[in-house]
Amino acid sequence: MMNAEVLRDAEQRRFAWRCRRGLLELDIVLQNFVLYQYDALTLDELQVFDALLALPDNEFWALINNTSEMAKATGAKEKARNAMIYKIKTARLNKLEEAE
Repeated sequence: MMNAEVLRDAEQRRFAWRCRRGLLELDIVLQNFVLYQYDALTLDELQVFDALLALPDNEFWALINNTSEMAKATGAKEKARNAMIYKIKTARLNKLEEAE
């Protein structure tokens, strides 16, 4: 493996570890997201995902489940955050459809 690949693998393991949450549902969704979508994320998206991981579990879960309104996307940060939430939701829905 090249150094860049080793670093990317280490970073993926770090994200997977950070996705271990106190809320089981969130834990499952995020672990699957990292497992299946991590390689497709850009550096900017990884930074947004990293910031989302700093949210409390209930707040993060509410965003994923549409029980909390996402902030109106007025700036670049809000748009990027909303786009990442959408990616997580889409990955979750795709996983549910595969299970049926």
